[in-house]
Amino acid sequence: MSNTAKEVATLGAGCFWCVEAVFKELRGVESVVSGYSGGETASPTYEQVCTGTTGHAEVVQVTFDPSVVSFAEILEVFFSVHDPTTLNRQGADVGTQYRSAVFYHSPEQKETAERLIAGLDAAGALGAPVVTEVTPFREFYPAEDYHQDYFKNNPSQGYCRVVVAPKVSKFRKKFAAKLAAAGAQPRDDVNRALGVGQGHAPGHGQNVEVKYSGPDGVMIDVSQTGWVGTSPLVRE
Repeated sequence: MSNTAKEVATLGAGCFWCVEAVFKELRGVESVVSGYSGGETASPTYEQVCTGTTGHAEVVQVTFDPSVVSFAEILEVFFSVHDPTTLNRQGADVGTQYRSAVFYHSPEQKETAERLIAGLDAAGALGAPVVTEVTPFREFYPAEDYHQDYFKNNPSQGYCRVVVAPKVSKFRKKFAAKLAAAGAQPRDDVNRALGVGQGHAPGHGQNVEVKYSGPDGVMIDVSQTGWVGTSPLVRE
């Protein structure tokens, strides 16, 4: 990392296990912490947040070097690895705690997020309006220790195999040029999570690639993952 002042992004994109695993591998990112933000309950537990009554979203707090990766590029990844058009839902994860959200830390972050969203909507790039919440950051509560580095520590866990691993695999392919030079989880860990020889995880359709060339020169991959499961997956 350079001596440039670090910047922080707080983002909600569904299950924080998925989002943490992706941003951990992005060049210019110094740290990623899973946690809760946007609610009223102080120091909530995971169990409390899962009830949907605390107002919090599952988020990741990303500390990054803006001389290496810009906030616009952070959002490029953010919009590419989740569906920002589904209100309070990502795949089979349903509830306000899974809402799409940008909790901005500065007027510049707010302006960048709103400009990117306006561009996506104007282009009709997603086939539906973006419902990502853009609100000022207030408080961040780190999640319990066992949630940190969850995919790295539990690649064979059911949810990781079916949901997290395909997202990480897709991210590595789409953003190969932006992966951190060191510290990335070995590819065979994802292969192990997916199952040797599998082209995609069970319960997921093939990706249909659609790309939107947004402001700030970012190329947002807005592929749809084609969730076809009928029963919610239990995350334990």
